[in-house]
Amino acid sequence: MQISQKLSIAVHCLVFIYKSQVKVTSTILSASTGINPVIIRNLLSSLKKAGIITVARGTGGARLTKQPQDISLYDVFVAVEGNERSGLIGIHACRNPLCPIARSIGFALEKQYIQVEDAVTQKLKALTLQNVIDEMELCDKKQRRAEKE
Repeated sequence: MQISQKLSIAVHCLVFIYKSQVKVTSTILSASTGINPVIIRNLLSSLKKAGIITVARGTGGARLTKQPQDISLYDVFVAVEGNERSGLIGIHACRNPLCPIARSIGFALEKQYIQVEDAVTQKLKALTLQNVIDEMELCDKKQRRAEKE
């Protein structure tokens, strides 16, 4: 599990799709995220294949297939990153067979890092798109209060 920016971009797009009052296209999402429309289309394609969104043929227009509380961040992660374990934390190549540290450090770290990855996976499964939306709304309220002061 290596988490790139794809997850946060995909979550941004999903929240935008959920909250939007207009037909959402890759051009609109590109303007909102600051990401190239081709990358957005690729992410939307992955989200569609995973059954998280539907996209109207031709002119576009994406919609969520489930309510935000039924979409976990892990669902989104798997949709855009894949489900293979690739290492959240990379381990450098240790190729010196004469060094006692180099011979075993990779194995020792791998065990520890798998525990970290498992904890991240469990947290992503517990968090939903609704949690993100709720947190955004809380941040918006705080910001508006601060602006009034």
